[in-house]
Amino acid sequence: MPWMETERAALVQTLREADPDAATMCEGWTVRHVLGHLVLREQRPYLVLPDMLARRPPGQEPFLGRLVAGARTPAGYQALVDRFAGGPPAWSPVGWLGDTGNLIEYVVHHEDVRRGGAEPAEPRVLPPDMVRAVWARLLPTARLSYRTSPVGVVLVVPGGPRRVVHRGADAVVVVGDPVELALHALGRTHAEVDVHGRSAVVDRFLASR
Repeated sequence: MPWMETERAALVQTLREADPDAATMCEGWTVRHVLGHLVLREQRPYLVLPDMLARRPPGQEPFLGRLVAGARTPAGYQALVDRFAGGPPAWSPVGWLGDTGNLIEYVVHHEDVRRGGAEPAEPRVLPPDMVRAVWARLLPTARLSYRTSPVGVVLVVPGGPRRVVHRGADAVVVVGDPVELALHALGRTHAEVDVHGRSAVVDRFLASR
């Protein structure tokens, strides 16, 4: 079974137990918004781009807003969770992407829910093979995310692999578990990483994030 399905099942359980109105690490989005985004992305992917082009503040996206509005009641929220639990329809290109296009999406949004609010949850201990799968799929995402960094960026897993994801005359080294590196690459505030390098270079890097 793909790791994305393992993570989907874990995320579904977290969503069922979460407060739908709780804050998340996605600024402007509650748990309900994250859930709506996941459903929209998989089941109506053709509406994601119009929401982006609308350039509304986070939490005010037109099509996402309709899904969120329909999940305001407890029954509506649970029905939306059920839709996500059921997976994408057979025609959805998102489903065809497998772990390559979905594993990091699910892992990061799972942590968005777990670590949002005033008391973020502790990092989870994931199966080693799943962690390796996250690392394998992180590099293209990291290269894209750090492409505008004013300094070079090297990602390092303690006791494990390292990769240059952005080249520069000066560079920082970002050290952490693959899940934490994914969170950092995607701009999440509670990523547990260490950033090493000359002080001025680290300052430039952090200011750019």
